[in-house]
Amino acid sequence: MEPLAILDGRVMPAGQATIPVTDEGLLRGDGVFEVIRLYAGVPYALDEHLVRIARSAANLRLELDAAEVRADIETLLSAAGPVDAALRFLVTRGGRRIGLVEPLAELPMSIALATVVFAPTRVMDGVKSLSYAANMLTRRLAQEQGADDALLLTPHGRVLEGPTAAFFGVLRGRLVTPPLSEHILDSITRRKVMAVSDAREQVLTREDLPALQEAFLASTLREVHPVHVIDDAALPVVPGPRTAMVAEAVSALVADELAAAGRGPSAAPVDRRA
Repeated sequence: MEPLAILDGRVMPAGQATIPVTDEGLLRGDGVFEVIRLYAGVPYALDEHLVRIARSAANLRLELDAAEVRADIETLLSAAGPVDAALRFLVTRGGRRIGLVEPLAELPMSIALATVVFAPTRVMDGVKSLSYAANMLTRRLAQEQGADDALLLTPHGRVLEGPTAAFFGVLRGRLVTPPLSEHILDSITRRKVMAVSDAREQVLTREDLPALQEAFLASTLREVHPVHVIDDAALPVVPGPRTAMVAEAVSALVADELAAAGRGPSAAPVDRRA
């Protein structure tokens, strides 16, 4: 599919959407964004994403009209049609509202992670901002080590998350995830995993990683993505039984919530992973 865009209410091919170089969203990464998965053109958890982008904007002291954002999204979705895709929406300090409908990336069945030291910026807690250069750099650093993606650790060795995904592991039979008090993103998919499973928050450290029985990343576009290696240490079974159970439960929850809203079929979403 060809990417489609909406810029301040006007739909156009994504390659034709432009903003002034003076926009501080470009110059300083000063803005907020959300990424929403589309199932046959239907946005999943749209209201939750709109609440979060409004909260991010408020925390960043950025003016945002939620009604305009919703109207732009509805216009763009109408133009895009019933596609399985990603919807990216951002609002810049220069006042631009930009939406993109993009193809879903093909993902491997499981991934290898390499740990990268990362110190979250406390003042940005609760802000999903355009300033993602550090996150993207951690992924490149992990890839330079031969991995697919990064697993972020604090300078003191506590586990955080992936650059764009929440992290879950099975440790001594318990499904656990780092607590929000570690200044990680309050991921919508993280919430969904915790709603359909017995996952609990627990501080994890570098020393815990070799003892993990299973691990996975969770995000809007990935849903549940099994991990087979962390720092060259292979996980025993991939996907493990708990990971498979959570993946099935999250897919079922997505289908049920779309069907309950009268906006989609009551069948499991299509798995786009290769």
